[in-house]
Amino acid sequence: MDYQEQYRLWLAHAPVSYRGELSAMEGNETALKGCFGAELAFGTAGIRGIMGLGCNRLNEFTVRRTAQGIAKWLNGTDLPKSCAIGYDSRHNSRSYAEICAVALAETGIRVHIYHELAPTPMLSYAVRELGCGCGIMVTASHNAGQYNGIKCYGEDGCQMTDEPAAIVYREIQATPYFVLPKKTFDRLKTEGLIENIPESLWNAYIDRVMQEGLNLERVRTSGLNVVYTPLCGTGRRPVQELFRRIGVKYTMVAAQAEPDGDFTTCPYPNPETDAALNESYKVANEVHPDLIVGTDPDADRTAIAVPVEGGFRKLSGNELGCVLLDYILRTRSERGDLPKDAEIVKSIVSTPLADAIAAAYDVTTKNVLTGFKYIGGEILRLEATHDEDKFIFGFEESCGYLKGTYARDKDAVVATMLVCEAAAYAKENGMNLADYADALYRTFGCYAAYVQSIELQGITAPEVSRAFMANIREHTPDEVGGCKVTATVDYLTGIRTCLKCGKQSETGLPASNVFTLELGDQGKVILRPSGTEPKIKLYYTAIGKTWDEANALMERLKAAMSAFIPK
Repeated sequence: MDYQEQYRLWLAHAPVSYRGELSAMEGNETALKGCFGAELAFGTAGIRGIMGLGCNRLNEFTVRRTAQGIAKWLNGTDLPKSCAIGYDSRHNSRSYAEICAVALAETGIRVHIYHELAPTPMLSYAVRELGCGCGIMVTASHNAGQYNGIKCYGEDGCQMTDEPAAIVYREIQATPYFVLPKKTFDRLKTEGLIENIPESLWNAYIDRVMQEGLNLERVRTSGLNVVYTPLCGTGRRPVQELFRRIGVKYTMVAAQAEPDGDFTTCPYPNPETDAALNESYKVANEVHPDLIVGTDPDADRTAIAVPVEGGFRKLSGNELGCVLLDYILRTRSERGDLPKDAEIVKSIVSTPLADAIAAAYDVTTKNVLTGFKYIGGEILRLEATHDEDKFIFGFEESCGYLKGTYARDKDAVVATMLVCEAAAYAKENGMNLADYADALYRTFGCYAAYVQSIELQGITAPEVSRAFMANIREHTPDEVGGCKVTATVDYLTGIRTCLKCGKQSETGLPASNVFTLELGDQGKVILRPSGTEPKIKLYYTAIGKTWDEANALMERLKAAMSAFIPK
């Protein structure tokens, strides 16, 4: 069905109250193609898109259709017929959460819904604690304000894996857009099929996070002074409670303290960007803190910056991950409670500096595909043999961190607690966290990292993305930026090929459209389409003995790869 046919379908069958808005689109080819030129695809990250009318937009009909697909899948399994639902501060998040709740409850599924904004990791925690068959989080994470999304979780608290996601997608596609509910949210609450998640679970979550502390007394005695921003999202309440319990003096960024679906003071609330902390820098210039901490709108990612001469230095997701990793391993090694055969888990696109740090403590690194569900999957594997205590830390370069097994998604609340501990440790030793990161570079070498995001426009974006990946596989370069390509890893076939000897080995990971060019001990380039946005991403690592050497190599790598980037 082309976009004109989809448009006519909606114009004919949507409730009368929407006809005026739909009629206003007639003749506007840009609007029609944008709203009806494709259908939102359901994947392992659920669905995410711009809010508005149409099959390629997030609205009450596409949300309800998605929830109906989830309900059909759950009712066809042996899993508990219950679902936990959370939502963030975006426009329509509460409304979409109620729509999902009704769609599930009217099929007999018992729904547990948070009565107020809740971070994504708190939803993951609730799924496990309440023994639910699945979970739904209404959020678009760090995207701009016009976006929203539905993240789906399995009974283990991990984001949904490929097999159930494929079943859900088939059920969604077999469901009409305009099957309206027979009962209201309030009626289903009265009937007992929908109930609020109790406040006791909220408190239990904070209690559980606190258990992951290594030396919280260090924080209490450090006099640590923090500027904190929840970036207009869900982090304010849990992080404030955390600060109260661990004794952190903090200043809230008032301009970003309240929920704001427009993200007026931070149009792109992505903690990977320096701009996300602009309002925090203004406050920090007045109060002179030891540390700036920001959590993204659904409080699963954490950003930090520290005062330096002439301004502030924001640590990258890789840098913060390595600092936290070293702090955890150092502390546990000194205490003598680091388990034998301990493991850390990180995504394949995260810095190999972490591998070097872990090896220095005789700890194994497990590299998994991008997506925190794969880190959660490693925890599940350890749990199966009662070895979950061997999971030490998990992280992704995109500012996502987890210590502990209480949740199966990245958690900005526990990360904030660990950041405060590491900052207190650094302060004891006359440093800040930037100094800590620099000390790691002096020990292990200079690992420059850069992520290049190529935004693709229009409905042809999927085809452009597929052609890009096919091209790099068909025309794999012999060298990049003066560095010989020593091996390739094709995660679609699961094969690593040594280009010197021709030997092939299996990655042991699920198939994924990712391709890596290994450059010996000089670095690597990883190429992949984004799983949630119309983007192609290139992840560069350039390793040198000095920063001049590493940065010069980085520029050569980027210049060389430009020939492969779609124009």
